[in-house]
Amino acid sequence: MYRIERDSLGEVKVPTTANWGAQTQRSLENFKIGEEKMPAELIKALIQIKQACARVNEQEGKLSKEHSQLIQNTTQNLLENFSEQKHNFPLSLWQTGSGTQTNMNVNEVIAHLASDEGSIHPNDHVNMSQSSNDVFPTAMHMAAYESLHQQLVPELEAWLLELDQLMTQHLTTAKLGRTHLQDATPLTFGQEVSGWKMMVERSLESLRYNSQLLLELAIGGTAVGTGINASESFGNSVASELETITQWPFVSDRNKYFALTSHQPMSVVHGVLRALAADLMKIANDIRWLASGPRGGFGELTLPSNEPGSSIMPGKVNPTQAEALTMIVAQVMGNDVTIQMAASQGNFQLNVFKPVIIHNFLQSVNLLADGMRSFREKCLVGLQVNVNKMSDSVASSLMLVTNLTPHIGYSKAAEIAHKALVEETSLEAAALALGYATQAELAEWLDVQAMI
Repeated sequence: MYRIERDSLGEVKVPTTANWGAQTQRSLENFKIGEEKMPAELIKALIQIKQACARVNEQEGKLSKEHSQLIQNTTQNLLENFSEQKHNFPLSLWQTGSGTQTNMNVNEVIAHLASDEGSIHPNDHVNMSQSSNDVFPTAMHMAAYESLHQQLVPELEAWLLELDQLMTQHLTTAKLGRTHLQDATPLTFGQEVSGWKMMVERSLESLRYNSQLLLELAIGGTAVGTGINASESFGNSVASELETITQWPFVSDRNKYFALTSHQPMSVVHGVLRALAADLMKIANDIRWLASGPRGGFGELTLPSNEPGSSIMPGKVNPTQAEALTMIVAQVMGNDVTIQMAASQGNFQLNVFKPVIIHNFLQSVNLLADGMRSFREKCLVGLQVNVNKMSDSVASSLMLVTNLTPHIGYSKAAEIAHKALVEETSLEAAALALGYATQAELAEWLDVQAMI
């Protein structure tokens, strides 16, 4: 069962149950590629743009109040009931690089739902004063900014609270430092955690600062940045309406030629996500290394026993949350390569790698937010610190000899360390045997609390 829809190329058969038109149907038939669909966050942003544009076009006297109200009511209904309406937006991610077909998909669905009699035209009314070339990058920025601040930023803040608590509890818990995977001088576990905390804190600061680049929108540039078929004030007016709709402080981009052909803001902000991912790899690796064992590894931490770790070895518990998070890091790194490559492909007045940029960006945000939440709730919260194991490692460390250097010199300190290692004795015994220090001096110079 189908009906006949028409576009500039002619007639198209569209299923009678579908709320879209000819251009959406053509895209469905021409791009049967992969399973990835346009992100829901992007579709919602496009609907919000159509709502804002209808308001502004009415204010400028271009769109009748009746048509404007029909579009606004329809877009509001789509936004409020999106989970039930998302079947109306079925197009593949792998389509035209400007996102034109998805823009038209949204235009056609709104036009179809707004008026059964066809009084609302997808191009003439819903897409009035717009081009896919400025609408799609506008939606990209909106979806990216909102996802960052609604999903990832709150999770970074939650990590800071958890790490601060762990740090505070162990400010004086001495442990062995390690550099080059070898023993080093001591520090406290709280000091070690403070390094993790600062990684998250710096990422949060950088994200908040750099995400402001996404607040500048391409809307108003229309086809090539000149704003043809739109008023000079259209971009500013729509940005103001979008701020009202979303409560985010969006503004019109200062240079529309830049906004259409360059995705530097997306590239820069995803670079922050890449840097965050790199630090998350370090934190997750540190924790699973320190929790290695329980008897054959470092054993300084004990991870929560969330599930059996082996199908053959009873009682085994694996660092599964760390494994999940580090796999996410690998995916984010790959996404960054794709985004940077795609962002470099602006030819003349337009970049036509837009869908893959926003897909990878949003995937990174979603994966990082979900992965960090899972790691925090299932690993950080229940993490146990094995204080006795840490203390034993410090007491037996040869690198405490470093604190003897200011008193007896590097060469003699090295001789003590070598003797203790070869003869499997303590530093104190080796130093006394060589006559390089007295018992009282060693008690003072090898005081771990003084070193940290």
